[in-house]
Amino acid sequence: MRLCKTIAAALVMGSAIVTGAAANEMIDPVTRQPLMNADGGRIHAAAIPREEVDYKGKHAPGTIVVDTNEKRLYFVLPNGRAMKYGVGVGRPGFSWGGVKNITRKAEWPGWTPPPQMLRRRPDLPRHMPGGEGNPLGARAMYLGTSLYRIHGSNEPETIGQAVSSGCIRMLNEDVIDLYNRVKIGTRVVVMR
Repeated sequence: MRLCKTIAAALVMGSAIVTGAAANEMIDPVTRQPLMNADGGRIHAAAIPREEVDYKGKHAPGTIVVDTNEKRLYFVLPNGRAMKYGVGVGRPGFSWGGVKNITRKAEWPGWTPPPQMLRRRPDLPRHMPGGEGNPLGARAMYLGTSLYRIHGSNEPETIGQAVSSGCIRMLNEDVIDLYNRVKIGTRVVVMR
């Protein structure tokens, strides 16, 4: 019964959240306790594999298309193909849609939380240098003059979830792969 209530609470909140304590460990957003299965074991999020797929969309090769409902990012390739990645997206109230361009790329970027985030979370550091513990992960691609980025994550269990403040999160190995495929000026279409 507790498991059903915990999972129901997680679904009402949009999704379970996680901590960095254990890779892929899902946490109840209400109680902040690990989600448990009927046998008393902890529930872990499943990895979403990167794969090349058929693409029948209208966007030209070289475009990034983010489907926030599906929680997938497509990098459109020639000949009706696309590279498909699992992503984490903005939680309720932080999702967005539109067209941006990549204006900057960075390897192991530093992170300075924007003022809006610091107002919500005054416990955050004012700046965090790049590295494995940094929330931006291994690579970041900055989207226009917005506060949003496509970036790696040191919380791989959040991929496939709606938990961010609007940024598009990827596994570090996936963001490195995408980073190597795109250039400054790449068009990014985010669909809600």
